[in-house]
Amino acid sequence: MHSSATSPNACGVDSVGTVSAALLTSFSIQTLKPDLIINAGTAGGFKAKGASIGDVFLASDVSFHDRRIPIPVFDMYGIGARKTSAVPNILKELNLKIGKLSTGDSLDMSPQDEKVILSNDATVKDMEGAAVAYVADMFSTPAIFVKAVTDIVDGEKPTSEEFLQNLIAVTAALDLAVTKVVDFISGKRISDL
Repeated sequence: MHSSATSPNACGVDSVGTVSAALLTSFSIQTLKPDLIINAGTAGGFKAKGASIGDVFLASDVSFHDRRIPIPVFDMYGIGARKTSAVPNILKELNLKIGKLSTGDSLDMSPQDEKVILSNDATVKDMEGAAVAYVADMFSTPAIFVKAVTDIVDGEKPTSEEFLQNLIAVTAALDLAVTKVVDFISGKRISDL
């Protein structure tokens, strides 16, 4: 028997995190065969790296910060650092900020996560991006990452409180930015982005 407490997303909230992101990306690529994936979402930002609430970033690189495998070579696999698809014209034309993205499955940041995030040189942190990039690479599908800052990770307020306080306004800024990205790429080749 299957109880509702064990069914996928029995809580009725957004399916956040790397597992859902990887599964949905894989399914979407195999089903839709897209020319480009746009992973749009919210993220925490680091004021030490110049992030402010409402800023919209295009990720230049992605990596994981919570896949700790302290064995040679497996450690690099765990971090999974990779460059994102180069889109210099989007960056120039739409005046987005650029920064490195670090991904993990927790909203908060443990001291271990913080150490890896710093070594990843991340400007923003989310819960899906690197998983989307990993799957996109598996299928050789270009992917870009548009992230709007809802909370300042190295700020004064608790992350969950600041996230909820800014979510509506920041998703409106994200919606506007993604609409501009989609309008810009429409009818263009990947090489023109």
